[in-house]
Amino acid sequence: MIRYIIKRLLYMIPVLLGVILLVFLIMHLAPGNVAAMILGENATPEQISALENEMGLNRPILIQYFDYLWQLLHGNFGISYASGDPVTKKIFACFPYTIKLTVVAAVVSILLALPLGVIAAVKQNTSIDNFSMVLSLIGVSMPIFWFAVMLILLFSLKLRWFPVYGANSWKSIVLPALSLGVMNMASIARTTRSAMVETIRQDYIRTAYAKGLSKRVVIMRHAFRNGMLPTITVIGLEIGQMLGGSVLTETVFAWPGVGRLMIQAINGRDTPMVMGCIVLMTVCFSFVNLMVDLLYGVANPRIRTMYR
Repeated sequence: MIRYIIKRLLYMIPVLLGVILLVFLIMHLAPGNVAAMILGENATPEQISALENEMGLNRPILIQYFDYLWQLLHGNFGISYASGDPVTKKIFACFPYTIKLTVVAAVVSILLALPLGVIAAVKQNTSIDNFSMVLSLIGVSMPIFWFAVMLILLFSLKLRWFPVYGANSWKSIVLPALSLGVMNMASIARTTRSAMVETIRQDYIRTAYAKGLSKRVVIMRHAFRNGMLPTITVIGLEIGQMLGGSVLTETVFAWPGVGRLMIQAINGRDTPMVMGCIVLMTVCFSFVNLMVDLLYGVANPRIRTMYR
């Protein structure tokens, strides 16, 4: 197991290198001049050229890339072009808000999706099954920013139950978490239903019924656990998408997380801040995938034996 974890952690290195290089190229090809944006419209060409030399922006892109990697190896994410503050300080001030939003949204998504998928599988081809799948299809089809705006119009402007923006109280997280969780609930529910429908047709399920076990025991103890492997995969992917999808949610609700910080950095061509946000999200996504693989061993003893 330890060797497997170390192997997966080593696989993260080329992923990070590729992501950093790709973002570097995208930011370099984006229109606009960083030095001119920092100095303002009244800056002279001489002032812009001097600032580019000072910041190293006139060097070849590959030199800037390897220089950033060298700083990253020493735990330095660089200095923000916009504020002049260390990127690490700003990112880790916003990161707890993104984690809090993702965790609450994941809990909402799982608590809604798993019962919905199990009930739809047990009540296959009934009105309950059709209703749950239509609900899931609507959830998959709705753009997250549109759903977030609809929640604001209903619960904030009309009913005045929750605030429109900010993170001042526990009420502030309800609408962002609901927006992010409901959108990802649909995929988990559909996968759970498909896995459960296939599992409850297996021979050992019929044997369990023949032994006289109740339907609840057969479904929850035998079918649900064995049908959880595809669902665990989708939950892990959805949590990773929540980290990335929180960009839109945090922007709509003005939630002070890493996603909103990254949008502000992109608009300001603040390359070190953008790089820091993306590196952090990439590492988080990779760790989520690692945790999914380890949860396979918890759900299925055969996989745990393979790790040994």
